[in-house]
Amino acid sequence: MTLATFALVFGLTMLVWSADRFIEGSAITARHFGMSSLLIGIVVVGFGTSAPEMTVSALASLQDNPGIALGNAYGSNITNIALILGLTALISPVAVHSRVLRQELPTLTLVTALAAWQMRNGEISRVEAIILLTVFVLLTAWMIRQGLQNQTDSFGDEMEQEMQLHTMPIRRAVFWMIIGLVLLIISSRILVWGAVEIATGLGVSDLIIGLTVVAVGTSLPELASSLIATRRGEHEIALGNVLGSNLFNTLMVVGIAGAIHPLDAGPEIFSRDMLVMAALTLSLFIFGYGFRSPGRINRFEGGFLIACYVAYTAYLVSTAFGSAG
Repeated sequence: MTLATFALVFGLTMLVWSADRFIEGSAITARHFGMSSLLIGIVVVGFGTSAPEMTVSALASLQDNPGIALGNAYGSNITNIALILGLTALISPVAVHSRVLRQELPTLTLVTALAAWQMRNGEISRVEAIILLTVFVLLTAWMIRQGLQNQTDSFGDEMEQEMQLHTMPIRRAVFWMIIGLVLLIISSRILVWGAVEIATGLGVSDLIIGLTVVAVGTSLPELASSLIATRRGEHEIALGNVLGSNLFNTLMVVGIAGAIHPLDAGPEIFSRDMLVMAALTLSLFIFGYGFRSPGRINRFEGGFLIACYVAYTAYLVSTAFGSAG
């Protein structure tokens, strides 16, 4: 158990570090070959911040651990909204612009509904996984087109500033891109092994480990970028980071894992975890509309989201050890 715990902590630490190196190297390499700042933000950074979830769930699927694969994806979505968005709102209320209410949130809600419909029978088949990946490709193409049509896009401006602050020779950028990707795969393998060993040792399902420890660990890049954006007053970036990550997790992460190996899961994923994920997504509509004031997630609502996360995690732990005992 001690070795497994060390493997879990070491795997998570190396996973976050290697993801950061991979993102930085990939972004600078893409810029060197003429990709615009907006496209780098949408495609390269978008993939990069979700790289931990993708590699962990893909390897878990390869090793026939569907609990970790699905728990990591859906648990990360719950963590992103309840914990990460809750913490950022506590630091500074997060403004919710009308465009988010018209486009991003409805899109995420529809994608969440699609995921719930697929999970109604407790399985993600290869066909359903391919559907998820197809929807992801179409949505990515649509986002790129929307971004290119909007020449004053704030996300593109933010990426331009970041690219000017972080420069390095192309050879070093390619080196970190390759090393980051290799270490991502290695750290994911270590992490999955440690998580499975701990679940076995404690007598709990690997789904619970995936929903809690693994989900929080793989969401650390989103936590760091959202907190930094909020401290700079860039609320749109912080909120967009969470919504974009949830789209990646629901479509790309689950899609890749399901395409590798059909994912079988117990009924609790649909009746418990999907319900919580859907309720949290819908709560953003209520916070965002701002019936008495301009739409924003204020500190009270941020505290409410954190309380939801604590209650959900406590329930998972209590039921896990209750059934194990």
